[in-house]
Amino acid sequence: MNREQALEIVHEYVKNKNLIRHMLAVEACMRFYAHEYNEDEEIWGMAGLLHDFDWEIHPTLEEHPSEGEAILRERGVPTDIVRAIQSHADHTGVPRQTLMEKALFACDEITGLIVAIALVRPSRSLHDLKVKSVKKKWKDRSFAAGANRDEIAQAAEEFGIDLWEHVENVISAMQTIAPELGLSGDQNQ
Repeated sequence: MNREQALEIVHEYVKNKNLIRHMLAVEACMRFYAHEYNEDEEIWGMAGLLHDFDWEIHPTLEEHPSEGEAILRERGVPTDIVRAIQSHADHTGVPRQTLMEKALFACDEITGLIVAIALVRPSRSLHDLKVKSVKKKWKDRSFAAGANRDEIAQAAEEFGIDLWEHVENVISAMQTIAPELGLSGDQNQ
């Protein structure tokens, strides 16, 4: 399994551009942390890229990501990636044990909040987004209400990183692919 094959799976099952962008954002964050922890960036990246591949075909908690597991196994996705994907959702009952599993949980929810904040900035860009802007929006629970702040904080704690350091890392990781996320401030995105 390589990134190109993982992308084929994504494009086969996901049609929503924003969901694809979310998975690309999580992939970028996972690659960032794999580099930081001297882990395999390809494996970690694929876990991030594939983590929500089945959301459109299995859009309920009862189904996602559990029902997608068989598809991933059939496609030859390595077991450690499949397990990380299963563990990123508490309702599956698969405990997060490895650093990669904890990283995936930590990178998932936070990317949505970062995107929401970037989208309301005049620049519509990640390139000028700072942690202080995230702190300000963090306090406003009505802003991006779907971004579960308690889960984000719990995930950072499980991963063993300070929340605000994590926010800074996630912003940095997402900045590397800002054009693909539609968040580089270019009006023609």
